[in-house]
Amino acid sequence: MNLSELQRGQQARIKQVKDGELMLKLFEMGVLPGETVVLENIAPFGDPIAVMVGEYKLCIRLNDAANIDIELS
Repeated sequence: MNLSELQRGQQARIKQVKDGELMLKLFEMGVLPGETVVLENIAPFGDPIAVMVGEYKLCIRLNDAANIDIELS
């Protein structure tokens, strides 16, 4: 399952980020394997989404979220 498939309010744990360039950018923002994420909000047209990662909220495009593998908690 990937982050773009998560439903509002669901909690998951990050398994891996598949895209190398995106991985570096997300790692710098604290999106690391093992970190817990919760889907907080979805934009009116479905893109982007807002997720809680640790203690901060991150907005991410769906095509980027599709590169983040997760497992439900």
